[in-house]
Amino acid sequence: MMACSSCPKKFRNNNTLFLRLSLLHYSYIYKLIRNLTSTLFKFKTMIYHLNLKNSLSTLAIACVLGSACQNKKVADNENAADNKNAAVEQKLTSDPLVTDIYTADPSAHVFNNRIYIYPSHDIESNVAMNDDGGHFAMTDYHILSMDEVGGKVTDHGVALDIKDIPWAGRQLWAPDAAFKNGTYYLYFPVKDKSDVFRIGVATSSSPTGPFKPEPQPIAGSFSIDPTVFTDTDGQSYMYFGGIWGGQLQRWQNGKYDANGSKTDSQKENEPALTAKVARLSADIKSFAEPVKDVVILDEAGKPLLTKDHDRRFFEAAWMHKYNGKYYFSYSTGDTHFISYAIGDNPYGPFTYQGVILKPVVGWTNHHSIIEFKGKWYLFYHDSKLSGGQTHLRSVKVTELSYRPDGTIETIDPEKL
Repeated sequence: MMACSSCPKKFRNNNTLFLRLSLLHYSYIYKLIRNLTSTLFKFKTMIYHLNLKNSLSTLAIACVLGSACQNKKVADNENAADNKNAAVEQKLTSDPLVTDIYTADPSAHVFNNRIYIYPSHDIESNVAMNDDGGHFAMTDYHILSMDEVGGKVTDHGVALDIKDIPWAGRQLWAPDAAFKNGTYYLYFPVKDKSDVFRIGVATSSSPTGPFKPEPQPIAGSFSIDPTVFTDTDGQSYMYFGGIWGGQLQRWQNGKYDANGSKTDSQKENEPALTAKVARLSADIKSFAEPVKDVVILDEAGKPLLTKDHDRRFFEAAWMHKYNGKYYFSYSTGDTHFISYAIGDNPYGPFTYQGVILKPVVGWTNHHSIIEFKGKWYLFYHDSKLSGGQTHLRSVKVTELSYRPDGTIETIDPEKL
C-alpha cells in the first residue's frame, strides 16, 4: 500500500486511512474521489472476481490521498515563494527606512549618485497634542543615506543640534538641503527666542554634515517647511510656509501678529493663504527678491478658496520638474492629502491636478519626490511604527508613476 509521505505516521499503512485523516483534507479528497468514480467503477468486476474489493478500494483511496498530500505540499511551497516575493516588494514600499529612531518630513536628494534623506527627528516630548504643534518638539537632525532604494540605510548621526544655533528657541521642524559650488546647505525652520518661526541655513563640506549654522536667520524669512529647488538654468528658489502651527496666517500684513488667527485667514470665500516663493541669491543663503505668493488655481482658472480644505495649501511645499513642467506639491493638512498642481515656470501660477498620496496613519502628511536611476520615488512618513502616535513618525519610500499626459497616479498607503 502507498503511504502518504506528508501525513502523520499513525495514518500510514492503515485500511481506515480515509476516515482518520484530518478534516482539513476532506473537501479536497472528496472532489478528487468524485472525479475518479467512473474509473473505479470500471474495476468493479475485476475487484469482485479477485475478491480484493476491500484491499483495492483502500489502495485506490490511499493513492488519491497520497496525491492530495503531495499536491498540497507543492501548493504550500508555491504559496511560501509568493509570500517571500511579496515580502521583498513590501520592504521597498512600506517598511520604515530606520526603526531605531523616529524620523519624519523627508527631504530626499541625490548627491554623487547616492540618495540622502534630510528628515525631522521625532522624539517623545511629553507635550499634549494641540493645534499649535507643541508636541513636535524636535531638537536635532539626523541624516540618512542609501545607495539604492530598498538597500541598506545608513544613519549618519546628528548633523545639527538646536544648541548650536545661536538665535534658536525651540522646535526644529522639517528641513531641506541643497548643493552648490562644493558646499552643502541645510535649511531649517525653528522658533526664535520670541517663539516666532524663522528659517535658518547651515553649511558643510559633506552632505552628511556636521553643519555650521549662520549666526542669524535668513532676512525676510518666516513660517516653516522650506524647500529649495534649483532649475536647469542654475537658479535656485525657496518655497516655504504653513498655516496653523506654522504661523503663516499671522503674517497677513507683512508683520508677525502674536494675537492673530490660530488657523487660517478665516475668510472662507476668499482665496486661501498659500505658500511663498523667492529666488535665492548667488550664494543661496539669502533672498534675492521680495517674497511672492504661490498661486494655486482650480480648473476654471480661479484661486482655490479658504473653505476648500480638500485642495488648498496647508504646509509641506515641494517642487520638482518633469518633462519641462513644474510640479508644486504640498499637504492639505487637516484633510491629510498630498496634492499637486502644475505650472509653466517656477513662480506659477499652478493649476490643481489631484492627489499624489492619500492620508497616512497619523495626522500629518509630508513628502518629497526625486528621480533616481531612471525611476521616480515618493518619500513620505506615517505613524504605524509607534502605534499611531502622531508625533512619532517613520520615513518610508515608494515608487511614483506618471500617466502619459503627465499627471501622477494616486498612491494609497494602505495598499502598499
